[in-house]
Amino acid sequence: MTEKWNVYITRQITEPALELLREHCRVEVNPYGRPLTKEEMLEAVRGRDAVLCLLNDDISEGVLEAARGAKIFANYAVGYDNLDVAAATQRGILLSNTPGVLTDSTADIAFGLLMAVARRIAEADKWTRAGKFKGWGPMDFLGQEITGKTLGIVGGGRIGQKMAKRGRGFDMKIIYTGRRKSPDFEEATGGIYVTKEELLKEADFISLHVPLTPETRHYIGEKELKLMKKSAILINTARGPVVDEKALVEALKTGEIWGAGLDVYEEEPLLAPGLAQLANAVLVPHIGSATWETRTKMGLMAAENILSALRGKLPPNCLNPEIYQ
Repeated sequence: MTEKWNVYITRQITEPALELLREHCRVEVNPYGRPLTKEEMLEAVRGRDAVLCLLNDDISEGVLEAARGAKIFANYAVGYDNLDVAAATQRGILLSNTPGVLTDSTADIAFGLLMAVARRIAEADKWTRAGKFKGWGPMDFLGQEITGKTLGIVGGGRIGQKMAKRGRGFDMKIIYTGRRKSPDFEEATGGIYVTKEELLKEADFISLHVPLTPETRHYIGEKELKLMKKSAILINTARGPVVDEKALVEALKTGEIWGAGLDVYEEEPLLAPGLAQLANAVLVPHIGSATWETRTKMGLMAAENILSALRGKLPPNCLNPEIYQ
């Protein structure tokens, strides 16, 4: 007998994951081309066996209560600060994420932002398109050298390690900080563990690779920005609230630091007032994992997590396995 579980997907994803789920499930996808409103989400999840949700879906206690009886909410992301883990566990709803598959693509965008800010690529592109390029000039768009500089990595996990390896390709000195020293990080990158304060003072480029937790919220604020070099460049591809965005805008305006490259924002999709007007900030719309290959792998991983849960098995990337204990 063909199993036909009822699965809801909160946003359109690449086709291979949909095909996999449709082999075994009745699948409904959010048709609106935008995130669901709170009311739409509550209605959409009722009566479902499983939900595939996104990082910008607020899977709160109310949503989980509306979905009571569902086996799993499979998050299409590595981070899961959008999920109420305690509320899901209390209701016996499994949660999962998609670790590992977006490591390289996120490190790529982080290093791409680093290069774009340092070499003023976005500014120069806009200038050229506007017809202002009248010939080579010795003082045009002077930027920051990358090769041989010091790259500070905040968070020595998978993505931080990949970012450091990219830095090594540019003969950069690697320093890192985090909750503890990481022998794996040091072996893979030659990185040197330093305190947060040392990293902020010494690094020419600072790249953030930590999850959003109460401890990392506003990890970079006014105090930290003042510790950085005037020539420093800050890169954030982690989570927006890791940076106090208003303080960053002020630091960029006043020249407290030289530049910033952001893929994530504190009140996403809104930007802090004044940020969009700053030429020394390169801003992209949360595209760290946005390659066909990575997004397909994420979808397939989320689908596999769903099918495992529906078959009564522990999903490979379960966030609350204590439900089965």
